[in-house]
This record gives sequence, C-alpha cells and structure tokens, in this order.
Amino acid sequence: MAGATAEKTRSAGATGPHGAAELPSVIVTSYNLEIRDEDGFVGDKASRSAFVEHLDALRQHLKKNGDDPLRGKTAEISKKELDALLKEGDATEAALVLGAVEGFAQSLAFVIRRFTRLKNWAEVERIVVGGGFRESRIGELAIARAAIILRTEGRDIDLVPIRHHPDEAGLVGSAHLAPKWIFEAFDSLVAVDIGGSNIRAGIVELRQKKAPDLGKARVWKSELWRHADEETSRDEAIKRLGRMLKEQIEQAEKEGLRVAPFIGIGCPGLIEPDGSIDRGAQNLPGNWESSRFNLVASVRELVPRIGEHDTEIVMHNDAVIQGVSEMPAMQDVENWAVLTIGTGLGNASYRNRDKVKKKG
Repeated sequence: MAGATAEKTRSAGATGPHGAAELPSVIVTSYNLEIRDEDGFVGDKASRSAFVEHLDALRQHLKKNGDDPLRGKTAEISKKELDALLKEGDATEAALVLGAVEGFAQSLAFVIRRFTRLKNWAEVERIVVGGGFRESRIGELAIARAAIILRTEGRDIDLVPIRHHPDEAGLVGSAHLAPKWIFEAFDSLVAVDIGGSNIRAGIVELRQKKAPDLGKARVWKSELWRHADEETSRDEAIKRLGRMLKEQIEQAEKEGLRVAPFIGIGCPGLIEPDGSIDRGAQNLPGNWESSRFNLVASVRELVPRIGEHDTEIVMHNDAVIQGVSEMPAMQDVENWAVLTIGTGLGNASYRNRDKVKKKG
C-alpha cells in the first residue's frame, strides 16, 4: 500500500539531507507512492508503455479486417512519428492516434482519481505533468483531454504540462535543493538527472538578477547518455557520469561561470537520508539498491572538489526534482503535485512553505 511508502518518506526527511521532506521553498508531503489494485501498480496505467498498449489494442482490432494503416511493431513507432501522423497523416491514421490518446487520457484521469483519494493528495489544487511523454503533441493532447475529463466530473483541480522542457526540468529543479549560501557567491551549479533510459548531466545557470525566485533559471549546457541502448554495468555507468560531470564543469569554468561546489542529483526510487536507494531503481543498469553501494559517495569520490571547495551533494527522487522546477509558478496555490510520464509514472506532492508560514 502507498501509506507505508509515504510514512517512510516523511521520517527520512527529518534525519538527513538526502530525500528530505523539507526543502528550502516547499515541503514534500509524499513521493514515490506505490498504489496497487487487482491489476498491479496503478501508476503503470499512465506510463509510456500504457499508451503503446492503447494504440496496439486499437491496431489489433483493425488488423482483423486488414484495416490497420500503420506498419511495424507499435512499441517501435516514435513519438515524433505519431505526432506527424496527427498533423500530416490521412484521416484514418490521425483518428487511430487520437483514439489511443483518448484511451490514455481516460487512464490518466483514473490514476489521478486514485491518487487524490490519498491523504497527501486530497488537497492538491494543481498537478504538473512532466516526463518524456509530455514533450510530444500526443502527450500534450492526452494531458489536456484528461484535464477536461476531470473538470466535467466536477473535480476542482488543474492539470498543466510542465513549463520547462522535461529534459531540462530534471536539472533546473536541483537549484531548489541548494543551500542559501550557494546563491551569494556563485551563478551556476551542477545537476544530474538519472532516469530509466537516460543519464543527463549539466550546468544550471541561476540567473537570480532576472528572477530571485529562480523562475528564470535555465540549463546552460548538458550532455545526455542513453544507457538503455548499451550493455553496461552500474560501475561503468558511474564512471561515465563522472567523466560527464568533469567535462561540464571544465567547460563552464572556461566560459567564466562561477560554478558552485554543489551537485544536485535526481534519481528514481525512495532515497534514504544517507544517499542510498531503498527501492524503485530497478530500471537502472545493475543493482543500485545494494547495501554496499552509495550513489552520493560514489559521485563525491569522482568529483571531490569544484574550484577551491569540497563538493557538497544533495540527492532526491527524480520526480521530486522535476516537480520543484515549477515552484515559482505555483505560488498561487498551497498544495500541488507532479506526475512524470516516462518509463514509469513518477509522482510527488508538495505544500508551499510560504503559504504554511502565512497560515501560521
């Protein structure tokens, strides 16, 4: 049940810097919730593979009469190809894709109904939707359609696409993990986003003169490595990440950026206060949940110093970090949440600290 996971998350936040419940601008009221029903994990109904299943089911019906307009395996049809069919395909092709969008939107609305029955989601006023699926037109349509479904049911909840490109949101959000002293002497920091298919490392420009609330923070440069396309081990992946980080830092310093001695890391799963991963990292190469492995310690060993200072590292769940990139745009609500649609369905819910202070 989700309750045990939520309780563990709250207790972890009180005892260490990683996976913390209290961040500088928000309180993380839950994340990595695992809701089950008779079919398994509810979140699986709104993952990227769930959309593929909706599309494939429609194709199977059409194939019975030889009317399937698409070719090849459904899972191998890219988001770009599906977007092109919506815009340039004939009526049957576009209708087929729209049918899958409708089916997925219904599933997404179902998942949101289930989440809002939980205590930590009961007062959520707005849900930001991120993840790789959101960057496509089919993803945007599915999100908009799910929002309409929920509204027509009388549910007073906003459903909006994440503003940053999903690839950048997972890096920009790390700025909201950093301690205050970072912002006094530095204009950029290092961020890592580890996902089930990709690892991305980059430099985030804080741009505080344009927006003190980090609303204008952006990715200066980043590097993407698709580990899912290669046969690799956990240790090889960490070494590759270390090289990516060093190259990014070196480039930024050459360009005159004042890079903080800080690395923010987003990683799937339930993050323990000491930087170990309790569970949820099963899609990463090798065993990242081993008691003999600590991601934070491994990264610190590879990048012990940035500039003249020892490196400080803070790690949190990847959905939590992607979500907090939206914090500057969430100041008109008190309780909000994020869903990230990708290899799986990431989730987190928040309460704005400023709202809590004002209430008190």
